[in-house]
Parts: sequence; structure tokens; C-alpha cells
Amino acid sequence: VQLQASGGGLVQAGGSLRLSCAASGRTFSNYAVGWFRQAPGKEREFVAAISRVGRRRDYAESVKGRFTISRDNAKNTVDLAMNSLNPEDTAVYYCAARPTVTGALYDHSDDYNGWGQGTLVTVSS
Repeated sequence: VQLQASGGGLVQAGGSLRLSCAASGRTFSNYAVGWFRQAPGKEREFVAAISRVGRRRDYAESVKGRFTISRDNAKNTVDLAMNSLNPEDTAVYYCAARPTVTGALYDHSDDYNGWGQGTLVTVSS
């Protein structure tokens, strides 16, 4: 599956952004999807994941209560709504997908075999 992330930009602390991951090429409901981020000088880290039909979700502790992951398999998209942003959220955000026949969630980057190109989120203080 091919993925393309969009929606990044510059926002002030306390603001909101909505990222979108658009998929093409395969039946999207056969894929679990995750969002990861990589800040300058840091390793890529897990942000959120959603099961293939959207019944299950998981979040990193640092974003719980502020970020919401959702998907629309009819539109082949997975969104990440980000609220109450702070400068520590500044990073390049990537969406990733992996085929699955279960409702499993995956929070390790090694679990995924398809990646989008990333979209930059910058939060100013």
C-alpha cells in the first residue's frame, strides 16, 4: 500500500492540527495503521495506532487525552487530530501500515512495512 501524509504546519502552543494519511493500492481495511514521529536528534517514536476496522486504538502516554486517531476505510484515510499541542510535539510525523487479518494493534516501527513520506509539525512557544 502507498501512503501519503499531509496536514502538518506551524502552530502556536495550545493550538490544534489534523494530520491525514491517504492510502492507495490495496484494500485499506486489511491494514492496521500507526502514526510515528521523529524529532530532530531523536529516534522515531510511536504516537498512535488503530486496528484495521477501527475498533481498537492505542496511544503513547505523552499524547493520551490530546490526540485522537480515526479512520475511514471508505475513503482510505487515517487521521490524527492533535489538540493542546506543545513544543515537545514538534517533529516529522509519519504514518505506517501493515497487513493484518486480526484486530491487533502495533506500536513498534519494525511491525510496519509501508511508510508515508512524513509531514512536519512545528509548535512554537
